[in-house]
Amino acid sequence: MTKQLLKPDYIFESSWEVCNKVGGIYTVLSTRAKTLQAAFPDRIFFIGPDVWRGKENPLFAEDENTLQSWRKNAEDEGLKVRVGRWNIPGHPISILVDFTPFYDRKNEIYTQAWIDYHVDSLHAYGDYDEASMFSYAAGRVVESFYRYNLSVQDKVIYQAHEWMTGLGALYIQKKVPEIATIFTTHATSIGRSIAGNNKPLYDYLFAYNGDQMAEELNMQSKHSIEKQTAHHVDCFTTVSEITNNECRELLDKPADVVLMNGFEDDFVPKGSSFNEKRKHARKVMLRMANKLLGTQLGDDTLIIGTSGRYEFKNKGINVYLEALNRLTRDKNLKKDVLAFINVPGWVGDAREDLLERMNDDQTYTTPLKVPFITHWLHNMTHDQVLDMLKYLNMSNAADTKVKVIFVPCYLDGKDGILNESYYDLLIGMDLSVYPSYYEPWGYTPLESVAFHVPTVTTDLAGFGLWVNSVVKHEGALPDGVKVIHRTDYNYSEVADSIKDTVSDFSALSVQEIDKIREHAASIAEKALWKHFIQYYYEAYDIALRNAEKRMKQQ
Repeated sequence: MTKQLLKPDYIFESSWEVCNKVGGIYTVLSTRAKTLQAAFPDRIFFIGPDVWRGKENPLFAEDENTLQSWRKNAEDEGLKVRVGRWNIPGHPISILVDFTPFYDRKNEIYTQAWIDYHVDSLHAYGDYDEASMFSYAAGRVVESFYRYNLSVQDKVIYQAHEWMTGLGALYIQKKVPEIATIFTTHATSIGRSIAGNNKPLYDYLFAYNGDQMAEELNMQSKHSIEKQTAHHVDCFTTVSEITNNECRELLDKPADVVLMNGFEDDFVPKGSSFNEKRKHARKVMLRMANKLLGTQLGDDTLIIGTSGRYEFKNKGINVYLEALNRLTRDKNLKKDVLAFINVPGWVGDAREDLLERMNDDQTYTTPLKVPFITHWLHNMTHDQVLDMLKYLNMSNAADTKVKVIFVPCYLDGKDGILNESYYDLLIGMDLSVYPSYYEPWGYTPLESVAFHVPTVTTDLAGFGLWVNSVVKHEGALPDGVKVIHRTDYNYSEVADSIKDTVSDFSALSVQEIDKIREHAASIAEKALWKHFIQYYYEAYDIALRNAEKRMKQQ
């Protein structure tokens, strides 16, 4: 007999990325919102930082009528909030809080956190203060809302995302013990730091002491708030088994539930619209490449790409470039390859010389200077992608079968060169490559297969591990997702595996490719929120039961 899960009446979620597009957590929250809004209509509230105060925020529509009487009460309590709707499917209620007034009380807030939970903020630097003041302010907002609108009869959940919201979760645990708390770490701050500092993370994970590593890498404060929150909340969660291993070793606490990241596919075009968009995307990418390179690449060119945050080693950009270099010498490669790196860098202006060419209909036979990049960078001489291309002696010359183009800006449709959004270009790719070294989940390969574009990832990404569990073996190209085994030390084998995969793909027939594209899309379907939301319901149940126990013990 399955036990009846306790369900909340109200849910609050706080994250630095509510109405504030920064990274993958934005995708988690914004794609899941529709599912939760349908299950808890206007009883789920997203709380974010009001970092856009005074500026136009395209993601937030303020509505002075929503929660009007509470808002006035909150203002009387000294809380500065704006209430409205998040401009995403589901249009959930969002509360943006101005946290700057709390800076004056920072030391007092930190002292209390040390007294109550032994949170170390002595070694704080960088974004620690900003995140913590937001987190505290979010906790105060929920406390105010609860006292004004709700009672002990209401089952209430507060879910905090990442170390940046830990202080607020602990504040609520102490001040409003009736609220059940959930803390979700999407990547441990110390694990990411170990990986980013070129230390072997995986082979030595069992031997690392999180507190000791935090001291060595100057991460004590972030690590401390993350660890204490994980230990004290009613339910601790993370996003994949691979990150759960980190939590167990580095935070000394395994997750109570793994909340895998789903998504909605309502942004994927259907039927004839899909085919038209794919055709258009290919045309745009090939036209730009031909203008930049002075070539005549045709529609049978194999277009591949990688994208995401500019984490050169963690996202595997280095091994992708290595594979492309080896591909230039591969005798089995049957097609020209146009390889994109769509990763935002320290971008300056769109190239005038490229723009001039884009604005006419001439065919060019000579490349522009620096034929690897679409926009100038502020640091042209110290850029990791350009440095590695130079080191590998890549040329983009007309006679080489592999051409590489770095698009170092956000693809928001207004970049000045391609002027298409990321998804509107992704649909035109033949294959995507995400050979991550550190990747708690991996939305980019998941988005790729949603657009029927087969992808290459690794088993150091949460998504790659999940795919292996779905197909019941190591994901291979015919499955639509090729999952490469990656370790701390097999960089060269990974590069060869990517090279061989692209080479094999170039020899496939149209029918074989169509089948692989279908398989890719069917894997994406299994990751929709309607399948993954059940894990959240389990977390709510655990949190509510543990909060009940806490209340009885008080």
